[in-house]
Amino acid sequence: MDINKIIERVKNVLTTPKTEWPVIAAEPATASGLYKNYIVILAAIPAIVGFIKSSLIGHSILGITVRSSIGSGLAGAVVGYALSLALIYVMALIIEALAPTFGGEKNRLQALKTAAYAWTASWLANVGLLIPWLGALIVLVGIGYSIYLLYLALPVTMKSPPEKAAGYTALSMLCAIVLGWIMTVAVAGITGTGMLMTGGAPHSTTSSNTTIDKDSWLGKMEEASKKMEAAQKSGDTAAQQKAASEMMGAALGGGDKVEALAPDQLKPFVPETLAGLKRTSVSAERNGAMGMQTSEARATYSDDGSGRSLHLSITDMGSMKGLVGLAGWAGVENSKETSDGYEKTYKQSGRLVHEQWDKPTKSGEFGIVLGERFSVKVSGDANSIDELKTAVTSLDLAGLEALKNQGVKKN
Repeated sequence: MDINKIIERVKNVLTTPKTEWPVIAAEPATASGLYKNYIVILAAIPAIVGFIKSSLIGHSILGITVRSSIGSGLAGAVVGYALSLALIYVMALIIEALAPTFGGEKNRLQALKTAAYAWTASWLANVGLLIPWLGALIVLVGIGYSIYLLYLALPVTMKSPPEKAAGYTALSMLCAIVLGWIMTVAVAGITGTGMLMTGGAPHSTTSSNTTIDKDSWLGKMEEASKKMEAAQKSGDTAAQQKAASEMMGAALGGGDKVEALAPDQLKPFVPETLAGLKRTSVSAERNGAMGMQTSEARATYSDDGSGRSLHLSITDMGSMKGLVGLAGWAGVENSKETSDGYEKTYKQSGRLVHEQWDKPTKSGEFGIVLGERFSVKVSGDANSIDELKTAVTSLDLAGLEALKNQGVKKN
């Protein structure tokens, strides 16, 4: 197993797929080699992240954090990992079986290459699940990019006519969605929570046209991609290593190295009273997971007389701010509504906003992302979602957003 080769392949698949697919199609390989040298490594990411999320960080709903036991978390990770490895092979069988229908050639090894490398983006995007309430959007973007990678691959690896690639991709992905859902249900049955995905599938998803500038996530990725291609052509090893570092920095940190704020820097943004309620508890901490640093301050506000309570969380995504920028750039929105309430995520005045309301319990949450770095969320009891919005806007949002460049080291 050569980690440097794996990293190189990941970078090329994600940043220069049109030139990388012909290389993949032509290189000699075996099924066991693909698994040993690539699939077993990348497929482990969702399992590891799922364990961290379910058993160490936990799932928070209206201020209540629920964690799976270490035992069930590990069991779910193992089962999820095993199912992921099997899913890729089943996907390869499907891609191979569908090839003649869409004018392609049946070749199981090429189909396995296609399934494994196309799913790279989706595997990596699972890291986003460590980001509060934005994780599902990031995973969605990763799936979308994997679909695009599959679309580019099929005419090259399976020799399907380009004009039939769209239909080939659509039918293959339909099968993948069904298989993925079955796998998610199987793992959730063990951990007690949906470990591989957060929340339900969005009822509607839209992608808006966005003006891209050089300072955006995509702009930095494009610039890093150009440097990578130039370094590869030059044959300069030092230049290639520097370009690789910049590429990973662009993907995770928006092109920069970011140190999350110290807990004492977040505490001043946690007021003693909120929406007329007194603060009854407060905590702040800075953590690192899988090489990515975040910090968070949490507080509870309550009234003993009415029993009403609110929960405030302020999170500095730190070195994961590039993933937040990815979600914002993609313009992904989701909306879900039932007779009992609704949940939606949207962009307003350049900021990502999330709101959720439950009518029967008169409770919900309202969150906003500042500077593609800080997540501020208030959840709990209220007469309406507007009260939660007012609670958030009463905070020193401008002061917090002014710190968006603190701890940022330019590459």
